[in-house]
Amino acid sequence: MNKIDQFVEKIFAGIPETEETDTMKWDMQESLQERVRDLMEEGKTEEDAINKTIIDFGDIEDVRNELGLHRVVNKTKGETAFLNFLYALFGSALLISLFVFINLYYASTVLWWVYPTFAVLWWPLSMFFHWLKKRGEG
Repeated sequence: MNKIDQFVEKIFAGIPETEETDTMKWDMQESLQERVRDLMEEGKTEEDAINKTIIDFGDIEDVRNELGLHRVVNKTKGETAFLNFLYALFGSALLISLFVFINLYYASTVLWWVYPTFAVLWWPLSMFFHWLKKRGEG
């Protein structure tokens, strides 16, 4: 049954061990081992029964998705903060572009787009300093 245990370990690879995942892992091992015993009672050899059980169970990634188990992506806090900074930079550029377009299209004699630009620029500026702080921690 060692092959069954290895198969179940592959399914749960990269998943943090919690009480819930340990219970799911144990239940899955018991279910697969019971299926192997049933196939052996039908006359199959142990190796054939194990292989058939694993093949019938399906693709590992399909099983993981069905169970809601997704590989944990370990991003550092600095990487996440940098992505937040890029998002803020891109979003503020879009907002400022919108302000400029509306200003030039509807009221080209008064340049009012400058005033909301100062307010919008606080967003990427704050994310930049947040990223610097997290980069120093990580």
